[in-house]
Amino acid sequence: MDTSTMADIIEIQQLLARYAVRMTQHDVEGVVEVFAPGGTYSAFGDVYSTTDFPLLMEAAPRGHYTTGIPLLEIDGDTATGVQTLSFVAQTDHAMRIGYYTDTYTRTDAGWRLQTRAMTFLRRDGSRDSGRPHDPRRPAPSSAS
Repeated sequence: MDTSTMADIIEIQQLLARYAVRMTQHDVEGVVEVFAPGGTYSAFGDVYSTTDFPLLMEAAPRGHYTTGIPLLEIDGDTATGVQTLSFVAQTDHAMRIGYYTDTYTRTDAGWRLQTRAMTFLRRDGSRDSGRPHDPRRPAPSSAS
């Protein structure tokens, strides 16, 4: 592996570390900063733009995000990746597990998430993008 690829991997890993820490700190602006312009987050059967993050994060439980080292495929100025997640809710310590499927783009500000899609791993062995009927979850804006 050449030093340029290693540098890209380290930069993307730091980007994803910022995402997990900022989510744990409930820092909406910090989370939005890890996305490229026009970036999106997908869960619950919907696609959310970064303008939706304040309402989306307000509706989500607060807690601790622990992420694994991402599996990355870099191709020039774009990349794809998968990253595992364990989330523990702050109020009752209930756990959610799953993984993110990502695309990345190199911007003038460095690597950024272009898309991030959540898949939850269920006790019954199924996998899904979340429960679309959650009444606390906001609908995506028309900007999505």
